[in-house]
Amino acid sequence: MQLNINGATHDVDVEPDTPLLWVIREELGLTGTKYGCGIAQCGACTVLIDGVATRSCVTPADSVAGLEIRTIETVEETEIGRRVVEAWVENEVAQCGYCQSGQVLAATALLSDIPNPTDADIDGAMTNLCRCGTYNKIRAAVRSVSEA
Repeated sequence: MQLNINGATHDVDVEPDTPLLWVIREELGLTGTKYGCGIAQCGACTVLIDGVATRSCVTPADSVAGLEIRTIETVEETEIGRRVVEAWVENEVAQCGYCQSGQVLAATALLSDIPNPTDADIDGAMTNLCRCGTYNKIRAAVRSVSEA
């Protein structure tokens, strides 16, 4: 099957129901997307599929053939993605950093869709878990991008 990941077409030889996460990590060697829970609860595996934040650990590879898939490796190629990464650094969001690729992609999707989100918008979109509890810094970083 062919998958469009980070602007390139990749021919992958996997079972159709193989989780997209494993295609990204194991077949393509893009390890920025993390495995967390395997049941779409934590968000460490978040990628953008046609601009929508999606949990790749439960997304069958064959369901996204023909769609545009973006991982953390290319998030800074968009203006919003670059600004989100800068805000993450400026607000010193990351502690352990494990969840951050998913958090950054979720924030990028939110700000691409709603440039000036309310607190309710942020709460609704930023559902990824952070074991370090950096939620206040995450909110501050999202707000700083929306105010810029």
